Amino acid sequence: MTWWTGRQSRKADGVEPLHGGKLYLDKQHPALWRALNGMGLKAKEAAEAAGLDRILIELLYVRISQLNGCAYCLNLHVGQALEHGETQQRIAVLPAWRDTEVFTPKERAALALAEAVTELAGADELERELAEARTGLSDDEFSAVNWLVITMNAFNRVSIVSRHPVRNNRRK
Repeated sequence: MTWWTGRQSRKADGVEPLHGGKLYLDKQHPALWRALNGMGLKAKEAAEAAGLDRILIELLYVRISQLNGCAYCLNLHVGQALEHGETQQRIAVLPAWRDTEVFTPKERAALALAEAVTELAGADELERELAEARTGLSDDEFSAVNWLVITMNAFNRVSIVSRHPVRNNRRK
C-alpha cells in the first residue's frame, strides 16, 4: 500500500499528498491544542525546576524534531536555540552527537534518552537505553526529560499531520 507520510519531502511513489486542502488540527480543535500547549509549558517548567537549562531544552526539541522529520518544529526550535545562546556548530553536529565531544555528559544522557523515547526500540534495547540515560541524570532530570520528549513528539505529530508550513526567511 502506498500512502503519504509527513516525513517525506516529495511525492511517495508518485502519489500526491492527501492535504490538497490542509486541515490544521490545532485550528480544528483549539481546546485540544491549548491543552497540549499547557502540557508543553508544564514540561518545560518541570525541566527548568529540575535544573535543565533552556539551551538543553531547545537542543532536545531540535533532536526530537530531526528524528521525526518535522520541518516546522525544526525551524522554530533551531531559531530559539540560537536566540538562547546555542552555537551553530553544536546544532550542525547534533545528528552525530555521539561522534563528537562538544556535548556535556548530562547533555549526552538527555540526548540518548530523547532518542530512546522517540524511537521506542524493542523492550530489551529500550530498557538498556533507559538505564544508560539514568546514569547521567538525576531522578528529577530523567523524569523532566521524558516529559519534554513526550510533549515534543506530540507537537511534531500535530505539525506533521497538519503540514504546518515553513516560511522562507531568506533575504532577497
